[in-house]
Amino acid sequence: MIPELGFIALLLASFTSLLLAILPQIGIAKNHVIFILTSWQLSYLLAIFTSLSLGLLAYSFAVDDFSVSYVVAHSNSQLPIFYKLVALWGGHEGSMLFWLFSLSLWVALFTYFSRQREPIMTSRTLSILGMIYLGLAVFVVYFSNPFIRQFPVPPEGRDLNPMLQDIGLIFHPPLLYLGYVGFAINFALTLVALVNGRLDAVMARWMRSWALVAWLFLTLGIMLGSWWAYYELGWGGWWFWDPVENASLMPWLLGLALLHSLFVTEKRGIFSYWTILFSLFTFSFSVLGTFIVRSGVLTSVHAFAIDSERGAVLLILFFLLTVSALTLFALKTNVQQTAVRFDFFSKESLLLLLNIILTIATVSVFIGTFYPMLFSLAGWGSISVGLPYFNSIFLPLIALVLCLMVLVLATKWQTSDRSRLVKNLLLGLPAMLAAYAMIAYTVAQDSSLTFQFVPFVLVSLAIWLLLATLALVRKSLAFKRLGMIFAHCGVAVAVIGAVMSSYFGTEMGVRLAPNQHQQLNGYDFHYLGFHNEIGANYTSEKAQFDILKKGKKITALYPERRYYDVRTMNMSEVAIDWGMLGDIYIVMGDKLTPQSGIDGEFTFRLHYKPFIRWLWFGGILMALGALLGMLGLRKK
Repeated sequence: MIPELGFIALLLASFTSLLLAILPQIGIAKNHVIFILTSWQLSYLLAIFTSLSLGLLAYSFAVDDFSVSYVVAHSNSQLPIFYKLVALWGGHEGSMLFWLFSLSLWVALFTYFSRQREPIMTSRTLSILGMIYLGLAVFVVYFSNPFIRQFPVPPEGRDLNPMLQDIGLIFHPPLLYLGYVGFAINFALTLVALVNGRLDAVMARWMRSWALVAWLFLTLGIMLGSWWAYYELGWGGWWFWDPVENASLMPWLLGLALLHSLFVTEKRGIFSYWTILFSLFTFSFSVLGTFIVRSGVLTSVHAFAIDSERGAVLLILFFLLTVSALTLFALKTNVQQTAVRFDFFSKESLLLLLNIILTIATVSVFIGTFYPMLFSLAGWGSISVGLPYFNSIFLPLIALVLCLMVLVLATKWQTSDRSRLVKNLLLGLPAMLAAYAMIAYTVAQDSSLTFQFVPFVLVSLAIWLLLATLALVRKSLAFKRLGMIFAHCGVAVAVIGAVMSSYFGTEMGVRLAPNQHQQLNGYDFHYLGFHNEIGANYTSEKAQFDILKKGKKITALYPERRYYDVRTMNMSEVAIDWGMLGDIYIVMGDKLTPQSGIDGEFTFRLHYKPFIRWLWFGGILMALGALLGMLGLRKK
């Protein structure tokens, strides 16, 4: 009866969300205090029922209950227990239940931290969150029920997709969902602000704290996703402009714009309409991201669930959410704003320009993601939008954003700081020298590399931002300033890692027999041979390489090629020697008929990725910046 109990808990959560959506509104309309205050209890009850439902599904995975169709499709008795946890959200049904769980968790947290807030505002917000939960709960109950039984009961499950059997996938989807769903709080608060006709400094500060937490989770989720793509997919890259990657990038960009717009609204009482639109679209694009991942409409290596019918329902929910919110915005655009004056070169002007750039970036990603689908639906054939399109747009935008970030450090509200501007401009020269030295060192390691102008400009701007930001350390080190310093340094470090690894990475495909070797980027890859291994639910061929530089061994690497019996899939497990200046990266390919008469001849892909570690270190710094900023707001 465990699956049935899980489904009953889901139904109770759905009914609770219905009460949460209705009762506070009745209480406000009829001035019934009891109905208003019930929203607190209903919010906690919603989290309890949803957690119980998810926990019972997890139990079904743990005990290998193969009478549940979802468990059969995504688990196996030989699967290690920690991967059974991944299997919980490894398919469509479980991931949507986790989406509901994330929303219920956010609702409970919002309820707890709003105890001292205005009751009517809080209850209205909770009512809107209840409506959002109800819409998704109805979808899960009718179109995505993970508790459906099947008979006869099969003796074994189909196993989890081998691509998901990885430690990174234990954390990546939950963090991503917590980021997606977290923006629902700002969405609901914004609708309440529209109804009340008021978005003042207190409300903006309250919204910014929730936006920071959601953006923090989304940043960590994207960072882990790119790390997983780098070491698990075996292609040597970290971002492919894949539709699912773009689905997370769009709300991330809008969330970043929202944070800066809220900052201006809080401090200066302006940008209210920017703030409202960013808040509405950030969560709407989070729902759109769920549609992209779970519909199968757009092909992606990250989309592990394909169902066009359920995707259509998610698309309807997206349009209902977006159209309803924009309709309310159109009818209630009477939010009071402060009339202020500011110079052309001031903090307000530069942050306004940042809003425009981030909007252009988001629209560009949206067009690049959906244009091929619309082109195909129109019957015009097929078209691919890839790296050239995105590079042509994002490289100038990144350069412009880096310049803005440096300049905004030399501005004040309403005006500029001329002495600080001069100091920041002088930092450009050492930044260019450092960028030249970094690129020259990298190019010197491999004769096939050449000095390039575009990466030199981008790395120079990133180091310029790094130096200008670190110059602020001498001033006050309050949480909010530390948050800004960490976040801006994170952007600079991430840009350096992305540019250096993309422009100066080297790779080659080789065919090697035991005791043969190959040179790449000054390293000698010496292939010693291979042996067979048996894992929990796979068999593998594991190669051994000694990596030498100038005749001295620096490390040993063991790439693998695994065969998963149940799924009948081959997977390559990459071997990586991590380093702050670069990664040595080996992918094992197919076994070949030996030409040398010695068994153990394989194809291999050898890579060297300079400074790629900086990309994820920058992501960690950005996340720390968001955390420190949140603590600063909490302290205030």
